Amino acid sequence: MKSLAARLRFFLAALCIVIALGTWGFTVTEHLSLGDAFYFSLVTMSTVGYGDIHPTTPAGKALAILVILVGTGTFLGVIANATEIMLSRRDKQSRLRKHHILVGVYFSELGNRLLAAFAAADPQLAEIRNQLLVDPSWQEADFAKAAAALSTHPHAVDTRLVDLNALHTLLGNRRAFLVGLLEHPTLLEHDLFTDHLQAVFHLAEELVYRTNLRDLPDSDRHHLAGDMKRVYATIVGQWLDYLQYLKGDYPYLFSLAVRINPFDPQASAVVRG
Repeated sequence: MKSLAARLRFFLAALCIVIALGTWGFTVTEHLSLGDAFYFSLVTMSTVGYGDIHPTTPAGKALAILVILVGTGTFLGVIANATEIMLSRRDKQSRLRKHHILVGVYFSELGNRLLAAFAAADPQLAEIRNQLLVDPSWQEADFAKAAAALSTHPHAVDTRLVDLNALHTLLGNRRAFLVGLLEHPTLLEHDLFTDHLQAVFHLAEELVYRTNLRDLPDSDRHHLAGDMKRVYATIVGQWLDYLQYLKGDYPYLFSLAVRINPFDPQASAVVRG
């Protein structure tokens, strides 16, 4: 997108220069007024050629040829690049919409459960919990405040508070679903959501290769805590961004997401009062 914008600026600058030089040149060679010279430059450059004004001097004819050759190219360059930028933005919006749908499906199938499990095992969550209790009245400033709180949060996970067997079963049952997500064409390499999915896969593999998850040494629990922290830290920001997207575009989905907030111990999908 940046290269397209740079090319458009270049062609716009070139077009302005050609128009300015053509206008000045026609005032000198054809003795036209500034307005007529400007008009003649535009119709010449666009190859419209109304015929009401035409060059009568050899210098004017040579200048008209030069304006046609150079001006037409720059004019078409402006049109082509402006069209490409418009189509690129439309394509980006379409891909972003599909990405949000994908993220929504993920949270519905797995993400909310992982968040709830890790939030319950986060020994420092109480320090920022109130800033994560999203409600329907939230505005952009509220989401920004919550994001700022998350940016400094350690996202530690106490594995003693995590049911490792239940986590193993949960991830194992969703393996085909996760593989399908990674194969989705809207995912980008090194995208935050893609990085999160890879972290989830790694955690699932770590759990698979352990035959006994109940009697692990402290050193191994510390290792798993690092893997869980990676999953936890990469999902919570995605969750907040997704809720902000729903707030603006899908109020009914936002309403449910708020009611089942994994950071709210009193969360319930039941609408009360």
